[in-house]
Amino acid sequence: MPPRLSPPPWPPPNPAAQRLGAIRSGRMAMTDLLSAADIKKAVGAFAAAESFCHKKFFDMVGLKKKNQEDVKKVFHILDKDRSGFIEEDELKFILKGFTPDGRDLSDKETKTLLSAGDKDGDGKIGIDEFITLVAES
Repeated sequence: MPPRLSPPPWPPPNPAAQRLGAIRSGRMAMTDLLSAADIKKAVGAFAAAESFCHKKFFDMVGLKKKNQEDVKKVFHILDKDRSGFIEEDELKFILKGFTPDGRDLSDKETKTLLSAGDKDGDGKIGIDEFITLVAES
């Protein structure tokens, strides 16, 4: 009698779902998507208080050149509480989302960023709003 082969895993692994799982579990780093040198340069350019400009930052860090899927991955990394939104308290620490050396945004900078990204006025930035925010930068 021939040996019995075990069936392949069902459902078969989905690479896209595995990558999203890695992002949501915190195993994916920003440097998996963006150049460490670009991150350092961009965060350094806005080291002074009240100097943050999201349009310039997204361009300098290389996010503006990324495809929509990569922008979604960055969104999931920045969504620290995994709520599906980037809330005001998460926006305050957006530079730290790119590198631990980043500074906290001031309340004024945070509110300016929230105002630019929150298209539906619910007080938070959803994934589609984030994609639009980056694209409009």
